[in-house]
Amino acid sequence: MKKLFALFAATFIAASAYAGEFPDISIDDLKKAIEAKKVTIIDVNGAASYKKGHVPTAVDFTAVKGKLADALPKDKNALVVAYCGGPSCSAYKAAATEAEKLGYKNIKHMSAGISGWLQAGEKTEKAN
Repeated sequence: MKKLFALFAATFIAASAYAGEFPDISIDDLKKAIEAKKVTIIDVNGAASYKKGHVPTAVDFTAVKGKLADALPKDKNALVVAYCGGPSCSAYKAAATEAEKLGYKNIKHMSAGISGWLQAGEKTEKAN
C-alpha cells in the first residue's frame, strides 16, 4: 500500500509541476511591458510566420536557436515571454524551457499566441 501511495504521490507531483509550468501573461500586460521596454519576447511560430508578422520587438526563436543567450538580457530576473500560435499550441515551451535552463527566473507564456494578438486588433511587425 505504501508503494502504491508513493507512486500516486510522485505521479501527482510530476503532473502538477509539468502543468502550468510557466505562468500566463495577458495581452494588456505584455503591451505595457513592451511600452516600458521591460520584456524580451520570443516568437516560436517559425521563420515564415515570423516574417509575415510577429508581436513587436519579438525575436525569432528559429533564428536564435542554440544562441538564445545572446538574445536575452544579462539580468536573469528580467521578464521573458514566449508565445506560439494560440491557446492550444505548446511549442512555446521549447523557448521557455531553454531560457529557464539558462537561469532566467521570470518567464511567462502569452497563451493567446499570435492568433489572439491579432484577434485583439493588435499590430504586428514584419521581418525584412
